[in-house]
Amino acid sequence: MKPTKTRRELHAELQAQIDAFIQEGGNVAEVPRGISGRPYAQAPLLSLFEGQSPEDRTPIPEVVAAIEARRKPQVQHKNFKPRPKKKVILDDFGQPLRWEWVEE
Repeated sequence: MKPTKTRRELHAELQAQIDAFIQEGGNVAEVPRGISGRPYAQAPLLSLFEGQSPEDRTPIPEVVAAIEARRKPQVQHKNFKPRPKKKVILDDFGQPLRWEWVEE
């Protein structure tokens, strides 16, 4: 298994690549803050989903019905008995006397 590099090693490798690029005559252009990469930065954002609207869609109920039919049906337990629960028996003053098991 190949060992993973630490953050320090990644930093050193990236810095070495940057230094090599600059020494070979590479130039880094600085872009002032607030400049956008969009051609018309003041215009509103364009929608990614142009041309497709919910009204253009065609409902296909038979496909949905087939998918629903393939789902596993809920298993019905025929001999299902609810588990008995502990119930406290109180006296006339609200003090607990004893516990009883009750099937509900």
